[in-house]
Amino acid sequence: MEAGIMCSVRQHIAFREHECPMQSMPYFRIVINCMVAAVPEDVGTAGALRAIAHHLTASDILVVSGDLVSDIPPGALAAVHRQHDAVVTTMLCSAPVSGPTESVSSGGKDKIKKPRRYNIIGLDPTKQFLLHVATGAEVEKDIRIQKSILRAVDQMEIRADLVDAHMYAFKRSILQEVLDEKDKFRSLKEDILPYLVRSQLKSEVLLNDVPQAENGNEKVNSQNNQAAVSRILANASTPSFHDLYASSNKGSTLVRRTHKCCAYIASESKYCQRLNSIQAFSDINRDVIGDASHLSGYSFSAHNNIIHPSAQLGSRTTVGPHCMLWEGSQMGDKCSVKRSVIGRHCRIGSSVKVVNSVIMDHVTIGDGCSIQGSVICSNAQLQERSVLKDCQVGAGFVITAGSEHKGESLARK
Repeated sequence: MEAGIMCSVRQHIAFREHECPMQSMPYFRIVINCMVAAVPEDVGTAGALRAIAHHLTASDILVVSGDLVSDIPPGALAAVHRQHDAVVTTMLCSAPVSGPTESVSSGGKDKIKKPRRYNIIGLDPTKQFLLHVATGAEVEKDIRIQKSILRAVDQMEIRADLVDAHMYAFKRSILQEVLDEKDKFRSLKEDILPYLVRSQLKSEVLLNDVPQAENGNEKVNSQNNQAAVSRILANASTPSFHDLYASSNKGSTLVRRTHKCCAYIASESKYCQRLNSIQAFSDINRDVIGDASHLSGYSFSAHNNIIHPSAQLGSRTTVGPHCMLWEGSQMGDKCSVKRSVIGRHCRIGSSVKVVNSVIMDHVTIGDGCSIQGSVICSNAQLQERSVLKDCQVGAGFVITAGSEHKGESLARK
């Protein structure tokens, strides 16, 4: 089952009474009402919104993926959305240096190198409007761009270094129309967003508020549109190309209705990652104790690590920079921890090495174990001299003494 969480925010003005009953001072109180709705997992993100659509009443709604880890305020996206009166505004973030990949398991037989897949994003010269989106399109394949879009804007900037953060602002009425009319759509990212982007200059022509057929006079429209774009580039205070596209086809009673798809590109200094795979989980944990340490909310020591005051370290045990050791955990003698996170109340023996790993709560690790690039879930046990490299160990699983595992997913059946 998937869970959708709906939150409505209301701002109340109340009055706080002071010592003098005749004097009162207003203050603001924010009330957040949340509701959780369970839907079948196979309906996708679009299906989840259909299931809760009758609860959505605001003119604009914000949709945020539950696996987004970011310090970008949602209000920044909402402000851009309302500024342009857009039907959809999506948040885009800089892709990792290595490039975005599809979510794949990093263990066992699934650990196969797959071709990197990118988001192909087309932006207008001002980088405010979303003109083209090809979700997960491979760079090696041809990219098809709509002629109507190119005619309208004259030039388009194609980007492959941006990723969709799965945070969207929608105009509720338009989103509801798409959900009702396109009942086969399952994904916001792969179905609804590309559809809205493709159709933003394909809205019907209205004659006295009655839909009319297009006249197909592409040559005249192309000339008018290019002239409109020239006005945009010459003066930033002019309307967007959507408005000029509509006005270039307007007579005394003929009006073309269009809609706007916008993009909010987050600053490169902001943190934005999706926790949608085991690899992402490991990467984000390392980020939080590294370059994105401000997300942890904790102060790092002079050694650039965090060791809880209740944690116990044995003789000649070292915890290096960019590490966290949480409350109640105990480590024996001659242990080494590098670029790793160790959870609460873990029991770790002597001569244990932990590198680039995440160890959750209440894990027991015997003497002489070596753990590298692995994720160990809560209550797991590693008996003495176990060796793990690039593994995932499920909750409560027991690794037998002296065993060696590489690139495996180990869990109780």
